[in-house]
Amino acid sequence: MNKSSISLKKVGIILRPSTPELKETFYSAKQIFESRGIEVMIDNISGAMIEVLGQQFDIMCKESDLLVTIGGDGTLISAVRRSHAFSTPVMGIHAGKLGFLADVALEELDSFLAQVEAGEYRVDERAMLEAVIMTKKGENRVVAFNDIVITRPSISKMIHVETFVDDKAFNTYYGDGVIISTPTGSTAYNLSAGGPVLFPLTKVYALTPICPHSLTQRPVVLPGHFDVEFRTPDQSALAVVDGQDMYEFGEGDAIRISLAESPAMLLHRKAFNYFDVLKEKLKWGEG
Repeated sequence: MNKSSISLKKVGIILRPSTPELKETFYSAKQIFESRGIEVMIDNISGAMIEVLGQQFDIMCKESDLLVTIGGDGTLISAVRRSHAFSTPVMGIHAGKLGFLADVALEELDSFLAQVEAGEYRVDERAMLEAVIMTKKGENRVVAFNDIVITRPSISKMIHVETFVDDKAFNTYYGDGVIISTPTGSTAYNLSAGGPVLFPLTKVYALTPICPHSLTQRPVVLPGHFDVEFRTPDQSALAVVDGQDMYEFGEGDAIRISLAESPAMLLHRKAFNYFDVLKEKLKWGEG
């Protein structure tokens, strides 16, 4: 999706956790932003890590025109999830190898900002998942950028998951679990489990069984307007959100998942090409 109305007056920076050596990178990025008249904030957790004064995360999201992560894809995913309610665009500076999501190198930042000032950029809208975890203790509402994995709490047992699509019985999964993946997350755990690669700007999601007991179980792609509910009638299960948060639900509990109403917004170079990144990261087309 192209937009020409973004105005960069203030950015908020989030650093990869437990990486104080990013202090020098932060100051380099800060200098580049400020040289173009852009005010820079840093969240208080990142600030404490590198011994500078930071801003409370929610306040930073409200005041920023753009959130900038310095790290890898995991740092960007966490920032997107935490900032979802504020609809603030996010971009990633990769501190190391090129990421699927964090695709701007520090040495490219100044030229990229010049392109943004000239309106030469893209804001891609990426579908996110919203889940309501309904247990006897109450409800938890969470969002996911890559995937939600319903899996067994113990390695010694298979999981039994009943699945309903728009309240109609759909499937029963026996095995290690099932991955519910966004298009963005389709190249993560979903891909390694044999799921399909989905173009990231589509409004669909995939259900991919993990090591199913029956070989007839296959991945399914569902339209984004469907919601899907999972129940474990005779045992407990774990819902792992983006590999970052974990929730337990059990007999009589359920988790209902749908596409979130608001997408994530990622700022990219206008020339950013998803298939080029796939070839770079997955070595597609190589002998």
